[in-house]
Amino acid sequence: MTVFGLKPLRFLGPNVYPTPPDGGWGWVVAVAFFVVEVFTFGTIKSFGIFLQDLMEEFGETNSRASWIISISIFVMTFNGPLSSVMTTRFGFQIVVMLGGFIMSVGTIATSFTTSFNQMYITHGLVAGFGYCLTFLPTVTILSQYFKDRRSLVIALASTGESLSMFALAPAFSALKNKIGWRHTMVVIGALQSTTIICGAMLRPIIIDPDATRKKENCKSSPQDINGKEVRVKNKTSHSQENELTGDSGIQSLKDTDNGGPQERTLLEKSIDNECAANSEETKNKDLKEKKLPHQKPKLLDFSILKENSFILYSLFGLFATLGFFAPHLYIIELSVSWGVKRERASLMLSIMAVSEILGRFSIGWILSRPCLMEKKILVLLGCIVIMAADLVGFTLVREFYGLAVCCALYGFFMGTIACTHIPMLAEDDVVGIERMNAAAGVYVFIHSFAGLAGPPLGGVLVDVTGNYGSAFYSCAAGMAVSAVFLALVRPAKKGLICKRKNSKCVKYTKEASTNNMSQENVALDHTHNEDAAQNDQTV
Repeated sequence: MTVFGLKPLRFLGPNVYPTPPDGGWGWVVAVAFFVVEVFTFGTIKSFGIFLQDLMEEFGETNSRASWIISISIFVMTFNGPLSSVMTTRFGFQIVVMLGGFIMSVGTIATSFTTSFNQMYITHGLVAGFGYCLTFLPTVTILSQYFKDRRSLVIALASTGESLSMFALAPAFSALKNKIGWRHTMVVIGALQSTTIICGAMLRPIIIDPDATRKKENCKSSPQDINGKEVRVKNKTSHSQENELTGDSGIQSLKDTDNGGPQERTLLEKSIDNECAANSEETKNKDLKEKKLPHQKPKLLDFSILKENSFILYSLFGLFATLGFFAPHLYIIELSVSWGVKRERASLMLSIMAVSEILGRFSIGWILSRPCLMEKKILVLLGCIVIMAADLVGFTLVREFYGLAVCCALYGFFMGTIACTHIPMLAEDDVVGIERMNAAAGVYVFIHSFAGLAGPPLGGVLVDVTGNYGSAFYSCAAGMAVSAVFLALVRPAKKGLICKRKNSKCVKYTKEASTNNMSQENVALDHTHNEDAAQNDQTV
């Protein structure tokens, strides 16, 4: 595919399928997405192991340190539309490879910083932009390779984020104690460069319903070849007899069995030429039919904002994001404030990580059930409601086991939401797979502001009230509001939200059609009366 005369750089050619294969090269893409999850969101959530060392070395506060992660998340999501533009312009492979390189450079550069302001640039702006170019195109192309098993595969591949927080975070923490946080940052940056290889594995996919028919056009069966051979021989012998005798008789099949090798070679050449001509004709026909969509696709399609279902779904993502990050930041301090020892309070993050892995596995299996294939939005809505209630529960319990249960529930439902809310855009209840690329960029752009404001908002509430539970109340409120918007997505897609307006239109249409029919009946009656009068005069 060419755009404005330039060809996207590709390291592996595209795959052409009549329908999404639900497998094949898609499994390689799933492995690539797993690695990308490990070194994007997994690294972001594991960054907390360095905060105490950074604050001690630079003499900064918790609020100043939290802005490193906030800026990184904001840049990652705010540049979603730019990632979509670059993917459309240059292809998935080159964009993800570039993102892996930028992400690695930003993390390594962070090890040489001497202030938080420099970290805001290296880890917040540079690495955050690399996260954006790496994560969003990978999850988009993975959604295109799968249809029936899309939810299950994405859920399994997205466990890289949880496994990174569960396994790599303790490993990096132990490594930091031995070689220091600066050298550990260099190691992480070097490992992040493996996403460049993952980007090269993202073979583009082209869904062409006529792909099978086009391949079969050039595959003739033995009966077809024999039939063509008989027709060619008959035509040759018939023309020779006409030249010699002038007779127009029919050539017998017995005379056609003695063709020489030269005749056979000419026959094969004629068949190949015919196949090539048919293929060229089919190609030209397809180019005429699909000329506009394939030659000049839109780099940035904001027409998606005209769909009510997408607007409501984006508002759901905006408010739900407010509840995504605060529990990871404040659960340890909340537990300590209720009298739990800090050593035991640190186990809360591990409980969340394990439960999140279970949640991702479970939601992938649940959404793959045939009875729930058309009700994925409702399943996601149920998870949001339970998660909002669980966030309120954090403020009601006062002992270790109660907080552990709340952490387990939060991690489980956090896993179900985190691995489904972006791929859910590919469902017909939201926008559909055809507009997934443009919709994903605009979607993450809209909820980027919540990602930037969420952690600082929780910090402000804690400073004002002196109670860590107030941060969880704000998260619960955001989840409750997001549930309202999510519940309106399916009715908006079906046009039920504008039902009153549509009913008026239908009523007006019915009245107009009734008036037209009545006028036609009057005209017919008038014509019938005139004909009857003329018949009477004739009689």
